[in-house]
Amino acid sequence: MFCFIPNKGDELMILLEASNLKISVQDRILLAINKLAIHQNERIGLVGKNGSGKTTLLKALAGEITTDTGTVTAKAVVELLPQLKITATTKSGGEVTQQYIIEAINKNPEILLADEPTTNLDASHIEWLEKILKNWHGAFVVVSHDRAFLDTLCTTIWSIEGGKLHVYKGNYTDYAQQKQLERKQQELSYEKYIKEKTHLEKALAQKKQKAQRATKKPKKKSSSEAKITGAKPYFAKKQKKLHQAAKAIETRLNKLQQVKKPQVGAPLKMDLLAEDTITGKIVIRINELSASFGELLLWEGVSFDVRGGDKLAIIGPNGSGKTTLVKKIVNRAKGVVISPSVRIGYFDQNMDILDVNLSILENVSANSLQSEAFIRTVLARLHFFRDDVYKQVKVLSGGERIKVSLAKLFVSDINILILDEPTNFLDTEAMEALESLLCEYTGTIIFVSHDRRLIENVATRVLAINNKQVEIFDGTYHEYKKSKAKPLDPQEHKRLVIETKISAVLSRLSIEPSPALEAEFQELMAAKKALEGSEK
Repeated sequence: MFCFIPNKGDELMILLEASNLKISVQDRILLAINKLAIHQNERIGLVGKNGSGKTTLLKALAGEITTDTGTVTAKAVVELLPQLKITATTKSGGEVTQQYIIEAINKNPEILLADEPTTNLDASHIEWLEKILKNWHGAFVVVSHDRAFLDTLCTTIWSIEGGKLHVYKGNYTDYAQQKQLERKQQELSYEKYIKEKTHLEKALAQKKQKAQRATKKPKKKSSSEAKITGAKPYFAKKQKKLHQAAKAIETRLNKLQQVKKPQVGAPLKMDLLAEDTITGKIVIRINELSASFGELLLWEGVSFDVRGGDKLAIIGPNGSGKTTLVKKIVNRAKGVVISPSVRIGYFDQNMDILDVNLSILENVSANSLQSEAFIRTVLARLHFFRDDVYKQVKVLSGGERIKVSLAKLFVSDINILILDEPTNFLDTEAMEALESLLCEYTGTIIFVSHDRRLIENVATRVLAINNKQVEIFDGTYHEYKKSKAKPLDPQEHKRLVIETKISAVLSRLSIEPSPALEAEFQELMAAKKALEGSEK
C-alpha cells in the first residue's frame, strides 16, 4: 500500500517511511523489511548482490509496484530514476543516461531514488553527477556498484542480505570495514563454538567409556566385602550415575547454538605459462598505431611497450577508442608486435566462451591445466561455493555468467589477460572478489574500466586517451590523478564555501524558519552574486 501525505512543518524530518514490507517473486520471499525511513537531506547508498531486490525496493518506495504486505508513507515528492532507460538510436548510452538525470533533477523532488545512475557514464561524467548530488538539497537513495561514487556521496549504507535490510552509518568504505569486523567476530564466535563443542564431545566420550568399564570389581573392594555387600548393586549404581552425567553432557551438546563457519577465500598460487622468461621483459610492442571510426580519427601515431607483469589500465571518455585499442592488440593489427611466448585471454561482454548446457565447473575446467582444487578455489573466491559449481550456465544471471567467464579465463593456459569493462553488471561483492584476484595475478593485465576504485587498486601503469591524444603514465592511478590536479583557484574556493553555507542554511530554514536564518540566507545569496559579478 502506498500513500502520499503533503508536507507538514516538523514532519519534514522524516520524508518517507515504510513498515512490514513483504515482496514475493513466484514462491520465494524476495524482501521482508520490518521498518525503514528516509530523513531530510539523507544520502543513502543501497547495496546488495545481483538479484537481491534493490531495484524492486526502489520501485516499492516510489509507489510503482504493490507490495504483498506493509505500507509506504511518503511525506514528500518522490522521483525514480530507473535503471533500464529507453535508448534513442541517435544518442549514445551515456547521453541517454545524462538526459534522464537532468530531467529528474529539473523536477526538483525532495527524494530522488536513483537506480544505477552511472550506467554508461565515463569518469568525467560520473564526476559531473557527483557534483550535482553533492549540492542536492533533497534526500536521495542511490543504487550503484561504483564504490568510489558511494564513498564520495553517501553517509548511510543500506545493505540487502537474505531479504533483510541492514543499516550502516558512514560511506561505503566505512560499511566495508564494519562488514570486515563482523566477519572477524563471526570467526571468533566460530572458534569458540568449535572449542566448546570439542570439549563437550570429549567429555561425553570419556563418560561413556567409564560407564562401559564400570562392570569390574573396584580395586579398593576386597572379595570378602564384595560377598557381603554384593558387587552388582554397586556397579549398577555407578553406571547409572555415569549414564546420567553422559546424558546431561549430551543435552548441553544438543542445545549448543551452532555457529556457521565463515567463508574465507584461500590465497592463490598458480603456475603461469613461461612466467619466469617474460616477467619484466617487453611482451607487446605498439608502433605508430592509428585508429578511425568512419571518417572520424580516434588517435594516431601511438607507440608504447607492455612488459611482463604490467597491470595497464586504459582510461578515457566514451567514444575515445579504448575498446578499439584492445581489439587491435588482440587481433595483432599492423603496428602490433607480440612476443612468441605470449598467450592472450580476452574478455568482452559477449560471453561466447561459455557453453550454456554445461555446468560452471565443466565450463571453467575445459582447456585448463590447473588442478580442480585450484579451480574450485578461484570459483569460491567469486562466491560459487560447494554444489554451486554444478549449476548449468543457462540458469545463471548475467552477472553470474560474467563471473564464470572471468574464472574460465583466469585458469586458462594464458599469461596475459585483456579485459574490456569486466565489472559491468557485477555487484560490489563480486567486484571486490574480482579485484582481489587481479591483484594476486602474477601475469600481465591490460584492462579497460570506468571503475575508479578498481583502477586505483589494480593498475601499476595508466594509458589515458583524451582529445585524440594517448598518454602513457608509469605509476598508479592515484599518482596519475595527482599529476593532473590543478591548484584550487582562490575565487573558486570562496564560491564553494558560500554554496556549502547556503545549503546548510536552506536545510535549517525548511525545518525551523526564523527571521535570523532568512537574513543570513539573503546575506549569503548577496555574497554569491557579488562574487559571480567580480568573475565576469
